[in-house]
Parts: sequence; structure tokens; C-alpha cells
Amino acid sequence: MEFFESLNGLAAKVRQQSGSIATEEATKNAFVMPFIKNVLGYDVFDPSEVVPEFVCDVGTKKGEKIDYAIFKDGQVQILIECKKIGEPLNINHASQLFRYFHVTTARISILTNGRVYKFFTDLDNPNKMDEKPFLELDLQDIDEHAVPELMKLTRSAFDVDSIISAAGELKYIGQIKRELASQLSEPNDELLRFFIARVYDGPITARVREQFQPLLQKAITQFTGDLINDRLKSAMTGAATQTLVVPATADGSPAKENTTSNPVGDDEESSRIETTPEELEGFFIVKSIVRTVAAPERIGHRDTQSYFGILLDDNNRRPVCRLHFNRTQKYLGILDAEKKETRHPIDTLDDIYKFSDSLIEATKLVA
Repeated sequence: MEFFESLNGLAAKVRQQSGSIATEEATKNAFVMPFIKNVLGYDVFDPSEVVPEFVCDVGTKKGEKIDYAIFKDGQVQILIECKKIGEPLNINHASQLFRYFHVTTARISILTNGRVYKFFTDLDNPNKMDEKPFLELDLQDIDEHAVPELMKLTRSAFDVDSIISAAGELKYIGQIKRELASQLSEPNDELLRFFIARVYDGPITARVREQFQPLLQKAITQFTGDLINDRLKSAMTGAATQTLVVPATADGSPAKENTTSNPVGDDEESSRIETTPEELEGFFIVKSIVRTVAAPERIGHRDTQSYFGILLDDNNRRPVCRLHFNRTQKYLGILDAEKKETRHPIDTLDDIYKFSDSLIEATKLVA
């Protein structure tokens, strides 16, 4: 919950103050340092954790400085290069990151203008920073899929092996999504020919391409609109029914479920269910863990009086785990092949990461 509050708070600050920031130094003070301290959780005033103007001579380059180096366990883990708010970010701005990356122990580097953060590693060649980021975060348009990955970079949850193992998938998914967005807004000739060849039997002349260009754009617009409407209908249908759940038994075995639908008017039943920010944060953590074995869009949640359930395909018969957060002692409930639940006590949300292997195995059972 604190992580989300810090991230949203910084996003609001960027929105309110970016117009009054005129220099790179002001960008660092107003936005980048709060990102390091409040979002990632590192002490910007502790030189054993955060070193500003970090110097690392490279070859004939002497006295060059990187804006920030973040240390953990005595080793450089993250390098950050900053630009002025509003300044476009491209690979030409990362020359110092390139030089410093292969002569330090850092595996993660960040290029930012205070609003947009681009995260790099060395997927293509060991010890050489990639030219394309594996993750991008825009504080004015936060992608919910980026949030769980960002949490892995925080001081309390930093796990470089987990970050690197997920980076390849993130990198290519991000590039595909950006290409899809580009093609959906303005299809190129290659995509146009692809669809014409599948719906038109004649030769694909310039006149035919000109005729089909607006048709393809209209079809894309209608198709995406239909997808949105389907999601809305699904959400409305889900809101119109309430799954009844018998509380779990004392020995920890799962509750028996009754999938009989009740009308929305059952105010007494629905009013007792309240989804908390802490439960949603737990959901994003679990989703970031199990997305390695299940497509992210398949991972959803349902809240009940007894627990907050995380499941696949919006299907109660495919449970991943249960979060028991509506009590003093929190529990993470993981089900085995016989649907028997084992509850593991946790003190903080970060403790969920300790059960990554068990969560992945539970997901494989129902995937």
C-alpha cells in the first residue's frame, strides 16, 4: 500500500510541478531523488546506498560522472542518468551509461527525465548495456503491468536474478505492444497487404490499396470497440452476481463453494465485502510471480468475505492462491492438487516472494 501511495504521490507531483521545472538539476531534486527515496526505498542521504555524481574513470575518459549510483550489499546495483523534465529520451542520451555499465557491477541502468523512466540491462551481450529498454514507466500514464516489475527494484525486494530472468519477456512484450499501438493507429502498407490478401481475390493494385486503407482502419476501430464492450459486459455480468463461499474449516482445508448466483439487490451480502489496497498490492505481487507460467491476462481475482482469491480465467475451479488479510495475522493460502489449502503466515507483503516456487507450482496445477 505504501509503495502505491508513493508512486501515485510522485505522479501527482510531476503533473502539478513539471511546468515550473526549467533545469536538469531541478528535475533531479524535484522528481528523481523522491523516486529513488520514496518509490524505490533507498536512503538518498546515506552514501553507502546512494552516491550522487558517481565517478568511474573509463579509459581516456577521466572525471566523468554518472548522476546516481545505487549500492546494495556494498556493490553498485543500479546506475541512473538524468535529463531535464520534458526532454525526449533516446539512446544518444545514454552514452555515459554505456561506458559505465561494463566497468561496474551494475546490472540495471535507468535513463530518466523525471517523468519517463527507461530501464536497461545486458540481455543481448553480457556486460554491455542493451540499446533498447526492457521496461518503461511513464508517471503520467502508469502501465499496471510495469508496477510489479518496478517493485522488484525496491530496496526491500531487490532480486537481480529475478529481474534479469523476467527482463527478456518484458522487453519484447513492450516492443510488440508499442508496434501494435502504432499499427492500430496507422497501419503500414505491409499490414494492409496482409489483410487484403485474405479477403480480396483480385490483384492488389495501388487503387485496391487505396480503397482498402480506410476500410482497414474502420475495421480496427470497430474491433477494438467490440473488445472494450465485451469487457464491460463481462464486468457488468460479474457485478450482477455474487458467489457464495462457506468459510474455510479449522484444519485449513478449502471452503466448499456454491456457485449459485444472487441478484445485485442482495445488499447485505455485498456490503460486507471490501477490497483493500493491500489486497490489490498482494494481487500484483502474485501476478508478477506467476506470469512466468500463465499469461498475465488470465490472472484475475475475486474478493469474498472469507478471503481474497487469485485465480485463472475468472474460474473458481482454477485457484492460484488466497490472501487472508482480514485478520491481525495475515496468511497466504496455497492449494495443492487435491485443493487442500495450506496457510502460510506472513508479516509483510514482501514475504509473498518467499513462496514464489510454491505459487508457480500451484499455478501449473490449474493452468
